[in-house]
Amino acid sequence: MTNTVPEINSLTGTADSGATPATITFADFGLDPKIQKAVSEQGYNTPTPIQAQSIPHVLAGSDLMGAAQTGTGKTAAFVLPIIQKILRHASSSASPARHPIRALVLTPTRELAVQVAENAASYSKHTDLRAAVVYGGVDMKEQVAILRNGVEILIATPGRLLDHIGSKVANLSQVEILVLDEADRMLDMGFLPDLQRIIDLIPGQRQTLLFSATFSPEIKKLAQSYLRTPVTVEVARQNAAADTVKQVVHMVASADKQRAIMKVLEARTRQGLSRQCIIFTNSRLGCARLARALERDGIKAGAIHGDKSQGERTLTLDAFKSGAIEALVATDVAARGLDIPSMPCVINHELPFNAEDFIHRIGRTGRAGSKGDAIALVDDSEKRLLDDIERLMKRKLEVAPLPTVKTEPGQTSDPFFYKPYEAGSAPKAATTDAVNEKPEEKKVGITPAKPSVGALLGGFKKK
Repeated sequence: MTNTVPEINSLTGTADSGATPATITFADFGLDPKIQKAVSEQGYNTPTPIQAQSIPHVLAGSDLMGAAQTGTGKTAAFVLPIIQKILRHASSSASPARHPIRALVLTPTRELAVQVAENAASYSKHTDLRAAVVYGGVDMKEQVAILRNGVEILIATPGRLLDHIGSKVANLSQVEILVLDEADRMLDMGFLPDLQRIIDLIPGQRQTLLFSATFSPEIKKLAQSYLRTPVTVEVARQNAAADTVKQVVHMVASADKQRAIMKVLEARTRQGLSRQCIIFTNSRLGCARLARALERDGIKAGAIHGDKSQGERTLTLDAFKSGAIEALVATDVAARGLDIPSMPCVINHELPFNAEDFIHRIGRTGRAGSKGDAIALVDDSEKRLLDDIERLMKRKLEVAPLPTVKTEPGQTSDPFFYKPYEAGSAPKAATTDAVNEKPEEKKVGITPAKPSVGALLGGFKKK
């Protein structure tokens, strides 16, 4: 079932090279001028590797399995060709019947759903296509109104979509393209039965695109069930973190981890680096407790986890993006779909039980060419989990002592912070002109720190 990626008009390059030929631009894909205008308005000209290698295949109508590290622009890799392929259905008619769902994108989390929807709204802004997003945790009434008005591109989490299908508000009988985004995460979260129910309602004659950060045996089995002779595109080493991420492990007793976080942040401050970081925990209760404890220690902290309402999560994310919160303590609900450009640091307060989740967590830093630091605090009980992670990544992670501060004036002893945290080495924003998953949105008026009312309610208005 796995095919190598052939050359299509010399656009695809080498499937596993991770490089984009310098001569390729978005104009080479033959996108409609309305789409090209939306891309150009954001100041982007050169596609990322996953975009360069995927877009021609999607435009050609092939089913596709796409693997890429987070932060490489894979959202635009399917959003742009989807808009191109269904543009023939665009209608200025106000009749809902003229706007059936033509493309369905399924995602595992609310945050990722909103991100994809913002991309779809940005790139379709000059067309008559309508995009909307539906997810749980908010009142269904506003989403119902949007769906009844008709949308061509629907982004949804599986559970909420089934709610709307049950209410006979969403009809999938005219879907032409199905996207399973972060398919590995959907399997981890137990969405397979929901996926099966949804896919059974979609016409068999469809194009299916599956995107995942990793191609586990379970994902390959899923692809065999839902995809037909798919093309496989892999633009990065499988099960690897970005080269721009500096990783280190600190062996710390469980009871000392909170103090260890304070030492890490103090060391970053001494080096003139930002204290902004995402701290991952495994449980909702532990997440809330750690955020409160950091607040007591003088760190501006906030928590985001599954027990928080969508409104609470949005407000916390807004505060984090604006700098009002320095430390965002999160469960794996934030490991995917959360894109903050130039995030300087990720700290694993606890190692995840699933080794692949470690890659997604540290993928929140070192995005789009920026540099970042990933720090893991590991106690003796987590050594087995660390072994699993190292086997998956096929490398040993550096183990170093925590930074310490000597009492003599002007003297410090930082046996780790010394290298990744050298003065002047703070992560800088990427200067690439490639379309990535979020940086471009600032240029089209979608401000991550202040989501529109439509984003909160499940719809997006064109600018």
